[in-house]
Amino acid sequence: MLAVFAPLIPLIGYRAVLALSGYVLNNAAFVFAAVYFYRLSLLILKDEATALRASILFSFNPASVFYSSMWEDIFGRYSESLYALFSLGGLFYLFSGAKTVAMILLALSGSARSNGALNAGYFCFQAMLQAYGAIYQKRKPILAVQAIAAGVVQSLFVFVPFLAFQAYGYLNICLIGNSYEPRPWCKAKIPLLYGFIQSHYWGVGFLRYFQAKQLPNFLLASPILSLAVCSIVHYVSILYRKFPLSSMHKEIIYAAEMKSMGTNEGSDDMWISNSKLSSKSTRADHMVRQRKQEGRNGAQSSQDKKSMGRTLPDGMQGESSIMVLPFILHLAFMTFTAFFVMHVQVATRFLSVSPPIYWFASYVLASPSSYKKWGYLICVYFVTYILLGSLLFSNFYPFT
Repeated sequence: MLAVFAPLIPLIGYRAVLALSGYVLNNAAFVFAAVYFYRLSLLILKDEATALRASILFSFNPASVFYSSMWEDIFGRYSESLYALFSLGGLFYLFSGAKTVAMILLALSGSARSNGALNAGYFCFQAMLQAYGAIYQKRKPILAVQAIAAGVVQSLFVFVPFLAFQAYGYLNICLIGNSYEPRPWCKAKIPLLYGFIQSHYWGVGFLRYFQAKQLPNFLLASPILSLAVCSIVHYVSILYRKFPLSSMHKEIIYAAEMKSMGTNEGSDDMWISNSKLSSKSTRADHMVRQRKQEGRNGAQSSQDKKSMGRTLPDGMQGESSIMVLPFILHLAFMTFTAFFVMHVQVATRFLSVSPPIYWFASYVLASPSSYKKWGYLICVYFVTYILLGSLLFSNFYPFT
């Protein structure tokens, strides 16, 4: 990117060109992240209107000032845009079946931000789905072992950037450093450089931020934390209503079959090409597969599906898919960490890339009149934090 603006160096100087390059790169990454957010939402929710509303909300999220701010260097301080691009793009390709592309992008998300390593959990989820289907549907335990082994390898690949950074720090500071007295973290059983910095210098740790003087920061983070908790409760309640224990087995088998079909239909290139189909084709394909599955399950199963479908509002059938579960588990872990472990004010941008938050907000905005006031409050919250963040952040005041 710097090379593109190199001709401007004689006119405005090297530092100005560096800042301009970082600004353009960050905003371009944000735009592509929004595109992948829409494609991922459409793939999971099977609802074009909900996916579009959620994508618009993501484009104007409360932490958008960090998505548009410039980088300081290649390992910039605010890398939310690149993290969002790699994470959302990786998840889109993962759930499309292009696992090689997904592994690369999700590993890159871990190089942009350390919490990108958590994306390895999505590979674990898919491995468990395939293993479950191999045991209970195909009756082939060897396929289950292969699925789990593949999931472990894919998950470890996502962890490579995180582990490489820790190894680099240990090698340069603990082994070949010039200090006579090694740093305390060098003697730990699991030497984690970044974890030591956060704990020792920043006071990060379980319940360590629960102090009276930090109450304003808890208030600052309360909207995004409330929205995250509501999202988790919303989707957990939907999954509980839609999939009681008696029907959970069938849904897992169905999801495993769909993933198996996706894995065997072609290469990564084919899946990337197929992902460019229109939303109408996606919904039509889903409906055909669903009808075939209902036919195989018999008349009684069909009645059960219809009965359960009547308990859910219109436009929520995609939201009730078991494929939403890993997103909820990921959000729940991040919300717990943000509230109990981290500097809580960082929660606004820490959780800003999580899709269920915007899926839930999109659902609220499209709900009947009784929920309209909550949708209005969500919009006010987003706009207020965009304006507040732009004002405070640009003047070097603490925001998140």
